[in-house]
Parts: sequence; structure tokens; C-alpha cells
Amino acid sequence: MNSDFHRLFVFSLSPAEVFSNLLVALLCSLFIALLYRITYKGISYSSGFVISIIMLTLITSLVIMVIGDNLARAFGLVGAMSIIRFRTAVKDTMDIMFIFFALAIGMACGSEVYAVAITGTIFVGLVVLIASFLNDKTKIRREYLVQIVYKEVTEPEEELYKVFSKYCSKHKLVNIKKIGESGDQQTEYSYYIILKNINKSALFASELNQLNHITRVNVFFDEV
Repeated sequence: MNSDFHRLFVFSLSPAEVFSNLLVALLCSLFIALLYRITYKGISYSSGFVISIIMLTLITSLVIMVIGDNLARAFGLVGAMSIIRFRTAVKDTMDIMFIFFALAIGMACGSEVYAVAITGTIFVGLVVLIASFLNDKTKIRREYLVQIVYKEVTEPEEELYKVFSKYCSKHKLVNIKKIGESGDQQTEYSYYIILKNINKSALFASELNQLNHITRVNVFFDEV
């Protein structure tokens, strides 16, 4: 019993081994952070998250070194860390992948399995780069929802479909709705469209607004 208690405070790792583990973890985490910066395609890039990837790898490596092969330490750390509450929402699925990537590499470095850490970092990194490159080469298809409101209860005019033909490769009427009070009713037409050039969405909406009898045009898009 006394020997087990004594082992809680005895560490078999030397300072040189701890330093080498952290150094490998740092190099791998810098590669992961750079990979994240290169491949990120979202709209909410955070430099703080990049730093977090590096720190997460190093801290995970430290935790694994502290635990070692001591079951008592493992349970102690689980209990101590259970008081921490993480409330930050992860908005991008790629961010979750990079979090697990950093955790796995940190665990490998803390366990002194350098071959797994370095090989895993390079291999997974290459896979992410290739997947990102292929995704960039794939034509982005954006399906837009267009809501067009007419001043009165009326059918869409021929000019409307001329604008659709000019800017859209595909359009489909999905909903017709009457809005407003009786005597001042308007008609809202909703279309799903696919633009020929996604950079001309503003010009497309502007030309629709210039048509007769149209009071409002709303354009919403979703990348698929």
C-alpha cells in the first residue's frame, strides 16, 4: 500500500526525455496548425484556434507523461479535469477533426511513440491537403432561393424569365403566396435557382428589382 502511494510521486522520465517529448509535440503541432491555416475554407477563421491546436498538443503530451503507467494518477487526473466545463461551440466539422488530430498526436508524443506521431502527422496532413485540393478543383454549386414580391396579384412576366435565362442555368418555381391585407394584396413567388456565375448574384438581384410591378427581391443561398 505504501509503495503504491509512493509511486504517485515518482516519475521515471528524465528532464531530457520530457523535453524531447515536448519538442516533438511542438514540431508536430506547428505542422498541424499550418495545415489548418492553409486548408481552412470557412468564414470564421480564428487565430486563437490555431494557437489552441498547438497548446492542446503540448498539454495532451504532458498529461500522458504525468499518467504514464500509473492507474491511480489516471483516475486522479480524470477527477481533477472533470470540474472543467467547455462551453465554446465548434461551428465547423473540420475544426473537430483538427482537435482530435492534435489530441492523438499529443498522446503519441507523451507516450514517446515518435514514429507514430511523426508518421501520423505527415500521413494525415497529406490526406487533408489532397482532399482540400480536390475540393477546390470541384465546381462549387450554389442553389439559391429567390423570393420575388409583386405589387398586386399577378402572374410573372416574360421579362422575369429573360433575366432568369441570362443569369441562371436552372430555375424552378417552388411556392406562391399571397401577402398583405385585402385590397392591398401582393404576391410572393419563390424560386430555386442555380446561377451560371455566383459572382453575379448582386447584379442578378439588381436587374430583377428594375422590372415592372416588382416591389422586393430577396436572395438566399446555401452551398451544397
